[in-house]
Amino acid sequence: METAVKTSDAAQPAHALDIATAVQRQQDGSFAGSTSAAYGNMVGPFGGVTAATLLQSVMQHPDRLGEPVALTVNFAGPLADGEFTMIAEPVRTNRSTQHWLIRMLQAGATAATATVVTATRRDTWSATELRFPDVPSAAAIERTPPLERAAWTAQYDMRFVRGGPGADGKWAMDAGAGAEPDSVSQLWIRDEPARTLDFISLAAICDAFYPRLFVRRPKWVPVGTVSLTTYFHADSAALAACGTDALLGCARALNFSNGYFDQTAEVWSAAGQLLATSHQVVYYKE
Repeated sequence: METAVKTSDAAQPAHALDIATAVQRQQDGSFAGSTSAAYGNMVGPFGGVTAATLLQSVMQHPDRLGEPVALTVNFAGPLADGEFTMIAEPVRTNRSTQHWLIRMLQAGATAATATVVTATRRDTWSATELRFPDVPSAAAIERTPPLERAAWTAQYDMRFVRGGPGADGKWAMDAGAGAEPDSVSQLWIRDEPARTLDFISLAAICDAFYPRLFVRRPKWVPVGTVSLTTYFHADSAALAACGTDALLGCARALNFSNGYFDQTAEVWSAAGQLLATSHQVVYYKE
């Protein structure tokens, strides 16, 4: 049985994210893992760390070709605190791309499924049509305190430009606050404590945006991501070059209707490189 836990320095303890996403390869080829209280959410674990753990099963698989290009996670049911098993299968390998199916099982039931596309990238003509937002630097903004209701928020240094909680880290929920004109959020974000960026941490950060419903209409209601897709636009060298710098995250919803809303987001390096974009659909209950 092999255990994959990343440590940047043998003299330093493993980062909380690496502990939370650690997987153990079993003799039958499956991977075993366990949820982490450090990344607990209001109900169950933080979806971003679940997505990162599913990706980890591919990153640690001996048959992997290339690096992640796309990750889609469907949250089939509630993931309880405790142990789980993942089965990662490369269903097709082409010359430069590889397609994966992953199932996360807990107590004999499917808690989540995922697909991953990995690929060997090559130098080509490149351009980014989306423009880096004009925002203050991370150093110019005070850190927003974590939410008391969600343990995972303490694992990030978040500095909101707009569309976040107040300076006290609390939302003006159920206090007669009116609806905002839009659901846009802009924030600087990095792992806390700082951790060198890689695909695992980026996958988690791409889900680290508070529900758009809370931004647009500050009222506590049950919410939960149903499906999340992340597209990676940078390779491992570009991510490593970001070091421990804060990243700029931008998110907004396009529609709220009949118990579901969407979210589209992008994550930029401090130098202005678009690292990833993500899209998700979220369930909410009145």
